Amino acid sequence: SASAKIVKPQGEKPDEFEQSISQALLELEMNSDLKQQLRELYITGAKEIDVAGKKAIIIFVPVPQLRSYQKIQTRLVRELEKKFSGKHVVFIAQRRILPKPTRKTRRKNKQKRPISRTLTSVHDAILDDLTFPAEIVGKRIRIKLDGSRLIKVHLDKTQQTNIEHKLDTFGAVYKKLTGKDVNFEFPEYVL
Repeated sequence: SASAKIVKPQGEKPDEFEQSISQALLELEMNSDLKQQLRELYITGAKEIDVAGKKAIIIFVPVPQLRSYQKIQTRLVRELEKKFSGKHVVFIAQRRILPKPTRKTRRKNKQKRPISRTLTSVHDAILDDLTFPAEIVGKRIRIKLDGSRLIKVHLDKTQQTNIEHKLDTFGAVYKKLTGKDVNFEFPEYVL
């Protein structure tokens, strides 16, 4: 059924858009050579956002499955973009940010908050997921006079042709998810 490939946190119902993504994944699983890899995989949610007059699709996947998704990501994205008439598709792991423990929060959670649940590390990880298959080779944070920040992200030159046309989408998705401005560059490194 359409909701076979989507698993929401308990009690939540997938909306129509998420159903359509799930349906598309199901169809790909039925009749493409990705059958084997897609069988075990599911998604936790999906969103559609506006990017400069076009739409982009963000698909959230469970963190443990991210590696398996990334093995087939380039082909999967290509197929999904065909299905959704050229909308850009990005895969991001569904990570949880836990609030910073303050004096007021009397140790409700028995264990210390893991570093991987901090805001900073989740935002960094989102950036890594976004730009896959290109690797981030450097970051510069420019703090302007009015106190606003611009993050310049240096990407690996070898993937430039594959993802160059998507950089606006990446920027918009990141802004939507984290509220931070990013700029992507492919620097020429001279050693």
